[in-house]
Amino acid sequence: MELSKLDEKSKLVLKEFKERVQDCKLVDPRDEYLLKWLVARSFDIDEAEKMIRASLAWRQTNGVDEIVKNWTPPEVITKYFSLGKIGYDKFDCPVFICAHGRMDIRGILQSVTKKDYMRFQMWMTEKVNREMREESFRTGKNTACQMTFIADMTNLSMRQMTYKPVMETGLEQTKIYEMNYPENLRRIFVINAPKLFTVIYNIMKPFLHQATIDKMRIFGTDKEEWAAALQEEIEADMLPMHYGGTMVDPDGDPKCPSKFNMGAEVPYSYYLSNSAPVAKDYMETINIIAGAGGWKKLKYKIDVENSILKWEFMTEGGDIGFRVYYKSPEEGNEDLVPFSRIESHLITEEGEIICTRTGKYVILFDNTFSMLRPKKLRYYIVVDPPLPGSLAAEQHAR
Repeated sequence: MELSKLDEKSKLVLKEFKERVQDCKLVDPRDEYLLKWLVARSFDIDEAEKMIRASLAWRQTNGVDEIVKNWTPPEVITKYFSLGKIGYDKFDCPVFICAHGRMDIRGILQSVTKKDYMRFQMWMTEKVNREMREESFRTGKNTACQMTFIADMTNLSMRQMTYKPVMETGLEQTKIYEMNYPENLRRIFVINAPKLFTVIYNIMKPFLHQATIDKMRIFGTDKEEWAAALQEEIEADMLPMHYGGTMVDPDGDPKCPSKFNMGAEVPYSYYLSNSAPVAKDYMETINIIAGAGGWKKLKYKIDVENSILKWEFMTEGGDIGFRVYYKSPEEGNEDLVPFSRIESHLITEEGEIICTRTGKYVILFDNTFSMLRPKKLRYYIVVDPPLPGSLAAEQHAR
C-alpha cells in the first residue's frame, strides 16, 4: 500500500499512530515505514502500536541495531548459504534469489549452533534492510523499502526438510520475520516447487500474515510459465538467463554464480561433532545383519489426519539405508522420504513428517547393500497428535 493511495480515514489513522509512537527510536522515521506496521495489523492502531513496541524491545534484547557492525557470520554459512542480489524489479525494488533446493541446510545446521544460525538470519535481514534504506534516502526510490524474493526449489529434498532442526528454525525464522519486519517483501516467487513444497507451505502458513500470503506466487516446474511471470515484474536484463532473462556472468555462465551463492553440500569437516553419536536412554536397539535379509520394517497405523511421525536414530558399524513410505490401497507404496544411505554412525539422524492421510506408514532400515558389516541400530520413533489449532486437532478433541 502506497501513501499516495491512502483514503482520508487511513491518513488520520497514520497521523494518530505517528503521534503515539513519537517517543520510539525507530530505524526509519518516514511515514512509509510506519505504514508497514499499520498494514500488518489491518489498520488496528492499538495492535500496530503493541507490535512496534514489542519489536523494539526484541531489537534491544538481541542487540539487533549493532549486529551488522559487531558480528561476523561463521565461514560455513558464508560459503554454503544460498542468497544474493541480482538486480532490481520494475518497481525499483532489489531482487534476491535463493537456490533453496540446492542448499544443504541440514549440513549448515550441523556445523553451527542454533544461536549462530538465528543470528545470521537477523544479520542478513538487517544488512539487506540497511542497504535498502540507504539507497532509498539517496535516490528517493523504493521509499517503502521492499524487496522481491525468488526461491528456487529445484532439487528440494525430503531428507533436508524432514530434519527436525530445519523445521524448527524455519518456523522460528518465519515468526521473527513476520513480527519484526512487516511488509518487507513486495513479491515472493516460488519456482520449481515439487509436491513436497505444499506440505512445507501448509506448516508455515498459520504463521504468515494474510498480506504476506497474498504476495506469494507459487509455480511448479513449468519454466515457460514461471519465467513469463518473473518477466511481468522484472526486466530480462535483470534476470539470469537460467531464470528466463538475458543476464550472464562475464565467463558466459547463465546461472550467474558471481551474483549469488548457489549453495552446495557442506563437507563433514565443518560439522561441530566429528565423534560418534551417543545413544539416548529412551532408544530401542536392534541388530541388522549384512546382505540379503538385512532390513527392518517398522509399521505405524495412523488414525488421525495430520498426526506427526517423528524419528531419531543412530548406528554403530557404518551407515544405514533409510526410507519412509505410505501404503496406499489404490496406488501401492508411495515414497514420503525416498531411500538414501544415512551416515547415522557420524551424526544422529532426526526428522519428522506430517501424515496427511490416515492409514499405514512404514519406516524401513536397510543394510542389504553391505556385504560384510552388520549394523547396530538405536532408534526412537513416536507418533504425535496434530499440532494444536489445526482442524484435525479440533476434530480429534471432539
